[in-house]
Amino acid sequence: MSGHSKWATTKHKKAVIDQRRAKSFAKLIKNIEVAAKMGGADLSGNPTLVDAVQKAKKTSVPNDNIDRAIKRGAGLTGESIDYTTIMYEGYAANGVAIMIECLTDNKNRAAAEVRTAMTRNGGTMADPGSVAYNFHRKGVVVVPQSDELTEDDVLVAVLDAGAEEVVGDGDVFEVFTDASDLVAARTALQDAGIDYDSADIAFVPSLKVEVDADTARKVFRLIDALEDLDDVQNIYSNYDVPASVQAELEADSE
Repeated sequence: MSGHSKWATTKHKKAVIDQRRAKSFAKLIKNIEVAAKMGGADLSGNPTLVDAVQKAKKTSVPNDNIDRAIKRGAGLTGESIDYTTIMYEGYAANGVAIMIECLTDNKNRAAAEVRTAMTRNGGTMADPGSVAYNFHRKGVVVVPQSDELTEDDVLVAVLDAGAEEVVGDGDVFEVFTDASDLVAARTALQDAGIDYDSADIAFVPSLKVEVDADTARKVFRLIDALEDLDDVQNIYSNYDVPASVQAELEADSE
């Protein structure tokens, strides 16, 4: 999932974590390449690249890998970077909505792999627009919680920078903005001396669907399968996991 997700807290096994880290590194590198291609290699003039690099560093992507990705994307190595963004829509178990964002150099491969993963894991594809209307394009800044930082501290820092809402979610605060105010909000946090984990444009559901443990397991199995695809960059969904269900899911993985 993009950003913070209760789904991530149910994954404890080292083999799974290591495999996902490798996948995550590749996807973060791809984000850097695209940002550098679109806005150039100079971080001071490319806020999208700043956020892509920040996210990669927070995930421990080596600096050498980051530097090479910037140069590749900006065309400084002579390599050609040609990715297309495609959004697929569908449903998981019990009508849970899913939007699948792909960044690919082969549209046919991406479409076939997404469709296969959906079909094999209880999902169904949907027509363009039939799911998207449930989501709004927003800026989302994820701030780690600490004993010294309150929700009010975060809200005060970003209130004049276009923030619409600050929500505590597990061990993070999520700052929601209009997509056009994302850079202003994360800059305001930096100016206030508040560290943040990521700043992304995301698709946020207007209405969430509360799920039971059985539905959650099916939804997460589908998300697992989609996350394993190289072309899939982000997955957005409208599921909501109550605390009691979250505890049951965490017990599954112990």
